[in-house]
Amino acid sequence: MVENKPTVLIVDDVSVNLALMSAILENDCRTICSDDSAQVLSLALEHQPDLILLDIMMPGMNGFEVCERLKANPSTSRIPVIFLTSLTEEEDEERGLSLGAIDYITKPFSVPVVRARVRNHLEMQRQRDILERLSSIDGLTGISNRRAFDQALEREWLRALRHESPLSLLLIDVDLFKQFNDGYGHIAGDDCLKLIARTVADQAGRTADLVARYGGEEFACILPDTCRGGAIRVAEKIRQAVAALHIPHAFSSVANEVTVSIGGATTHPSKRIDLAEMVQRADAQLYESKNSGRNRISYARDDR
Repeated sequence: MVENKPTVLIVDDVSVNLALMSAILENDCRTICSDDSAQVLSLALEHQPDLILLDIMMPGMNGFEVCERLKANPSTSRIPVIFLTSLTEEEDEERGLSLGAIDYITKPFSVPVVRARVRNHLEMQRQRDILERLSSIDGLTGISNRRAFDQALEREWLRALRHESPLSLLLIDVDLFKQFNDGYGHIAGDDCLKLIARTVADQAGRTADLVARYGGEEFACILPDTCRGGAIRVAEKIRQAVAALHIPHAFSSVANEVTVSIGGATTHPSKRIDLAEMVQRADAQLYESKNSGRNRISYARDDR
């Protein structure tokens, strides 16, 4: 099994410096290099690096401004930043650390010391990531929670925007779940949700796909790089797989077993469409499925 290496984003406007740092760290991590400070936030959102090595003196936006933007965004605020710079004044170091950087290394630097510091910070970040993952899991179903969903959707939106690829979203609601809970009790209701969560996750089987508990009895499925037709096929697999569980529902007016309603939308992210609009389109289609008799799929027309 190949070990997954941590990812380090290196930002410096001098190509020689990028090549040097990449070579220094190549045995310990995967590196992403950028000489454009304006791209750092989008790269950090897309790749979610474990650490960012950031120069300060760059054309356009300087490193201090980049760090401020990273720390102001909830999706990147927890990514540790190390300033690696030729600025040696005490007030510069104080400013960098006060902005939220975890370390400040001045040039010229010692290669063994830089490598050791990076390793130490990566290990601390690994421990933080373990705790972060635990906080992103829904306690009942064991799949991702709403917080993890929101972060993943923003990340996939930016990735689709950069690569001009389609992004699909499914919203799934357990039909008449309140009646199920009232009729069979909350323990049976919890067991039902756990079983459906596993079933939905099994149908969205690619590594890039994410299934999350969206609300009480609602689930969401993010399908990156998936066109409308492909997403509809996944939605139908989910609907059929839940029906095949044959969970009795004597209190349903739809069927005598538990069913789900699904709404979906596919978007080709662009400047004229925002993320909230995509979610609203999928939600409107879910409402249409429920309003049209439930146990069915409604899907928005392709936006392109």
